Parts: sequence; C-alpha cells; structure tokens
Amino acid sequence: MGKRDDLIARYADDLRNKCGMEPDMGLLTKVTIGCGPSIYDPDAATVAAGQDHELETVKNNFLVKKLGLADGPELMDAINSVIETYGRSERNKYRAVVYYMLTKHFGKESVYG
Repeated sequence: MGKRDDLIARYADDLRNKCGMEPDMGLLTKVTIGCGPSIYDPDAATVAAGQDHELETVKNNFLVKKLGLADGPELMDAINSVIETYGRSERNKYRAVVYYMLTKHFGKESVYG
C-alpha cells in the first residue's frame, strides 16, 4: 500500500472508532484525494478546532467554495457538530475526516460523484 492508502485506512479507523460511523470507503477516498497534498503535511492535515480562523477557513474554502453551500449560521453549527462528534479533546482531527463528515452531513456526496 502507498502512503495515501495508509492515510485513508487511518481516517477510516478514526471514523469507526472515534466518530462511531462506518465510512463509505469510495467517498472517503475521493474526499482524501480532494484534499490534495495537504494530507502529507502534519500541520495542514489536521484541523485546529480551537482556532476560530481555522474553522472559518473550513467554512469558506470547503463548505462554500467546494460544496457550493450558501454562507449562513448553519454552516458553523455543522462544523461544531462534526467537531463534537470527532471529540473536542481529540488532538488530531484529520481534515479529510472532518470534510468527509461535513459532506455526509449536508448530503453533498454528488460533488465527489
């Protein structure tokens, strides 16, 4: 297996064991690929949930630009819900896992069709 496959397996493990959901491996793979080379950078690969500007970046760059959602308070509510599901105290919240859960939350799997 390659490095990306190892990371996808790690993300799937987080979804199962930390988030309590069985991942759609096809979608998880597409979301991971969509994150680009950031998955290989230890800092960029995670979401700093305690930093408001980081959550704004997730909202603007992923939810609005990538998923095509209209900006509104429900976007930040969804981000916070996903962070709660992942576990606020969880140190490494992988970007691909957060993006995967947000994609599922908003039913936007078709973006990765």
